[in-house]
Amino acid sequence: MTLARQITRLVRHSAVYGLGGLVSRILAVLLLPLYTHYLTRADYGAIETLIALTAVLVIVLRAGISSAFFRFYFDAKTPEERTIVVRTSFWFTMTMATAGLFAGLVLAAPIAHALNGMTPGLVRAAFVGLWAQMNYEQLTALFRVEERSLQFALASLANVVLTIAATVLLVAVWHKGAIGVLVGNFTGTLIVYAALLTYSRRALGLQFDRKLYRAMNRFGLPLVPSAVALWLTNFSDRFFLVKLTDAHEVGLYSIGVRVASATVLLLTAFRMAWPAFAYSIEDDREAQRTYSFVLTYVVYVCCWLALALGLLAPWILRVITTKPFYPAQNVVAPLAFGVAAFGAYVVVQIGTGRSRQTRSNWVVTGVAAVLNVALNFALIPPYGRMGAAIATVSAYTLLFVGMAWRAQTVFPVPYQWRRVATLGAAAVGLTVLGKLVAAPLALALGLTAAYPLLLAVLGFYLPVERRRLRRLLPILGR
Repeated sequence: MTLARQITRLVRHSAVYGLGGLVSRILAVLLLPLYTHYLTRADYGAIETLIALTAVLVIVLRAGISSAFFRFYFDAKTPEERTIVVRTSFWFTMTMATAGLFAGLVLAAPIAHALNGMTPGLVRAAFVGLWAQMNYEQLTALFRVEERSLQFALASLANVVLTIAATVLLVAVWHKGAIGVLVGNFTGTLIVYAALLTYSRRALGLQFDRKLYRAMNRFGLPLVPSAVALWLTNFSDRFFLVKLTDAHEVGLYSIGVRVASATVLLLTAFRMAWPAFAYSIEDDREAQRTYSFVLTYVVYVCCWLALALGLLAPWILRVITTKPFYPAQNVVAPLAFGVAAFGAYVVVQIGTGRSRQTRSNWVVTGVAAVLNVALNFALIPPYGRMGAAIATVSAYTLLFVGMAWRAQTVFPVPYQWRRVATLGAAAVGLTVLGKLVAAPLALALGLTAAYPLLLAVLGFYLPVERRRLRRLLPILGR
């Protein structure tokens, strides 16, 4: 298959996977006025803290089985072998999710006390959401490995619609506050999960292969320390902000995260398609060439979007929030560029999975996590949420660089490093320029639109890309 067809295939599946996420993010943004009207900044901070807690618990409870599922599914040679992979993964996930739910319900009170006096009811709701998330994602992973992106998108859309309806009812009509948000979040997931159980019942027989599980465990378990370290980089800033400042600062920071998460929308869609796509390319040379271009194009899109979000953040917040949340605009740019660096990491780390050399991944993610923790301790007390944002983008950048080096030692790929560096430098430069001159809206839009033009001046585009661009925008193809 030609490179153009491979990239087209990846883009097609990413676009369909992203449909549910797009609707979800749009509705989430539209719901911000609802949240900021009915919730206090402390409520919002409590919700984000519990989401961060359940995220790390999901990592531990899965024990790497989700990553192993993708690798072993494509290693299986027959439909029967693939069915065993599906069933073994399903029953392991069900068992661990149920154990986590039971522990959360029993220990709700001490957990609530440890998290600065949150109510046990909030903690219990968060653990029900954990159970729903783990099992739902394992079932929808079956759609991903079979590249049934349309069915995945339909399930995601149904989940989004039901979740939004439940959240609006609980928060705006019944005034349940923070617990209404958490219950609303898992209501749609549980309903769609029940439907998926019926839909996939033929693939989910009572079968568990211990030998296969041990092999999957040897592949996936070494990824758990790496995933926990990655969680520290992703979420620990909320906990440090709670301990070193207060829940109000967490609330402002979380709003900035939500705005920057527009980049996460595209990245999430890509991550849904990427493992199945990357592992399905059997020829190593074809995979290496494809991976190199994928990194360049992912960085292009993420950096352009980060530039736009960073410059337009003041006006975005004025549209979707209320005045007490406007100060959150100052953290959007670093957080958005942090997501861009994470997107690059997602691409390069696939090399360790392809070569089954995952045991040392934790060293890279661990070093990034240590840097994140150290910078949070150093920067949050004097700089608050901006210190947390700087810590995040620094850690993500180190994560990308470190994993690129690690992956190259086990599966060398001819990445286009000069072009990748040009993309990052141009986007950061335009963002800094806009901030230094306090760009008004018209100038902010102009600087954002100038990004591809600046890249042309810097000699970024390849001849084949210039020919294609010349047909679309003559000024870019010169």
